[in-house]
Amino acid sequence: MEKTKKILIVDDDIDVITLVKAVLKKEGFEVISALNKQEGLEKLRSEKPDLAILDVMMTTHYEGFELAQEILSNPEFKDIPFLMQSSIDILVTSKASVQDMAREYRKDPNFKDLQVLLVKNINDGSAGIDYKAEDGKTHWFPVRGFIRKPVEAEKLVSEINKHI
Repeated sequence: MEKTKKILIVDDDIDVITLVKAVLKKEGFEVISALNKQEGLEKLRSEKPDLAILDVMMTTHYEGFELAQEILSNPEFKDIPFLMQSSIDILVTSKASVQDMAREYRKDPNFKDLQVLLVKNINDGSAGIDYKAEDGKTHWFPVRGFIRKPVEAEKLVSEINKHI
């Protein structure tokens, strides 16, 4: 028998956690939660989830991004796929490289001042985030996908099932 898939949600909004937990438990997932980056890292270590859902803004504007970068750079977590949860609009492209597309958006006067660009390729589903840190530098990292806030149950389950 297949073991129950475990999902970690890291979000500082208890209402979002409650909603996501209810939706995912109904679908047969085991759900664990953390309220911030530090707690998220502890749960990643102790629980070894099959997938993580990270909110972008928690204690700081970039806490979710910082956690994502720790997951990507830590060999202990590199096999854990994660989705970013945000109310920020997602920019779509059909270009092969979503990172190149983000760089092009940065040159566009309409987008260059945005703190955060979420970019997704509509053909192959590749996605990433380009964000401007407080020091003005831009940072890029790949993600498996995005979950829009407010959370829609069907889209949430569909996106999770794509990655685990």
